[in-house]
Amino acid sequence: MSNLSTDENIYVNQKGKVSTFLMILLCITGVAMLIPFAWMLSASLKLDKDVFSFPIQWIPKEPRWQNYADIWTKIPLGKFVYNTAKLTVIVTFLQIITSSFAAYAFAKLQFKFKNFLFLSYIATIAMPWQVYMVPQFILMRNFHLNNTHMALIVLQAFSAFGVFLMRQFYQGIPDDLCEAARIDGMSEYGIWFRIMLPLSKPAISTLTIFTFVRTWNDFLGPMIYLTKTELKTIQIGLRMFITQYSSEYGLIMAASVVTLIPVIIVFLALQKFFVQGIASTGIKG
Repeated sequence: MSNLSTDENIYVNQKGKVSTFLMILLCITGVAMLIPFAWMLSASLKLDKDVFSFPIQWIPKEPRWQNYADIWTKIPLGKFVYNTAKLTVIVTFLQIITSSFAAYAFAKLQFKFKNFLFLSYIATIAMPWQVYMVPQFILMRNFHLNNTHMALIVLQAFSAFGVFLMRQFYQGIPDDLCEAARIDGMSEYGIWFRIMLPLSKPAISTLTIFTFVRTWNDFLGPMIYLTKTELKTIQIGLRMFITQYSSEYGLIMAASVVTLIPVIIVFLALQKFFVQGIASTGIKG
């Protein structure tokens, strides 16, 4: 018994040391990942000539808060933020609706070629957007949707990744719930809306975060389809701080900090469902 207790103590001590080492390693990694954001925040409070000074002055002696006022007057930043928020909210909402609806069909309904259609649709994830970027642009131009927000909304309203994510989560929900609802006379639309959606909050939160961040930070799409200043998004607007002879890095960093705020708010609001959603989508495949 004494030998067993000694072995157990050694195991517990070794396990504690490993946990401590992993905790320290994770803390160091976390701090290293935050350094670029700390530099961006510091640079947003400096003059252009001080942004790249060495050694780095992390806390400016005379913070230039005027940078955060100038970014709204140098360019129509308010309009760009509105355009970006408009596109992001609409695309996120449409992707949640279309992805969850299609996922319900693939997970809970039976029809011919279901698995083939699902695999064919999911296979498009492996195809880079640059491959079909030009045909999409030609299609939108033929529909007279280029240089409109509608082009971006139509192209991003559907997501193969979203369908895959939601389907994996739906497969973890017992089929008995759907069968009981059908016996009670509920339609498939009612089952999807009253049963599946309320139960899929973790997956919806995860999809919301991914879609929101991707759409908010999208640069190439708006650059291709939007040429009018009043239609541009904030990512395109940041380039306006780059003048013919120099770049106003202080203003760029200040605008970048402002750009991060909505993303941080959305993530903090949905973070309690995020890990649960990622973990639960792999329960049953």
